[in-house]
Amino acid sequence: MKKIEGNNTLDKNKRQFVDWKKTSKNLALLRQYNENLRKYVCFQLKGKIENCSRRDCENCRFEMDERISQKELAQVFGVSDSVIVNWESGRTNPDIDDLLFYCQICKMNIFDILILEER
Repeated sequence: MKKIEGNNTLDKNKRQFVDWKKTSKNLALLRQYNENLRKYVCFQLKGKIENCSRRDCENCRFEMDERISQKELAQVFGVSDSVIVNWESGRTNPDIDDLLFYCQICKMNIFDILILEER
């Protein structure tokens, strides 16, 4: 599994900025490797129809791919595929609400995803 690169700390004595190019790479890694995100997307797209309990994913009859597609993630976020493509390529930045939702689903702290830099 790939490691998500995060700063984890905020330097209170210096102004820091989000490096969106590096942060966008973390978003792509999360989509590809975060099991919590995969389970959530699977439940949202398949499990609701079949009364999924989300407790026994290992024995689920649904085929859960190792990676979820940008299209599947877009469906869960209620956006077009191109929005996810743009987030992951660094062309556009997710709204703070979407970023917090990402963190909630992935069960991660926002500072585990954001890459901060000084200017």
